[in-house]
Amino acid sequence: MSKMQEIVKRLFGPIILVLTATLAFGLGRLSKIEDTREPLSIEYATSTPDSSKMLSREGSALLDKPEGKYIASKNGGSYHYPWCSGAKRIISANAIWFNSTDEAKRAGYKPAANCPGL
Repeated sequence: MSKMQEIVKRLFGPIILVLTATLAFGLGRLSKIEDTREPLSIEYATSTPDSSKMLSREGSALLDKPEGKYIASKNGGSYHYPWCSGAKRIISANAIWFNSTDEAKRAGYKPAANCPGL
């Protein structure tokens, strides 16, 4: 047996022991991190957001009392729910309200792509 093979044979056991201990320590730390995390909770909205508190691009309220279920801009081509991100950017002076999707479509508007559910 060569000298190199003898050194490898003698060090194999301690190297495996150190690697196993390091792995066990790391897994122990990882499991402790998981214990301190806050559990994930899913909450479902029971009603739609209050559209009267939404703000336009300039920070003013869209309208105190919406005149319909859907909103569009005079300068745009899409209609939105009042709580969608696109509706929040509509200036109240440019806001057009519709009571139904059919009414909005007849006026030449299409559903907003970024407004889920339309």
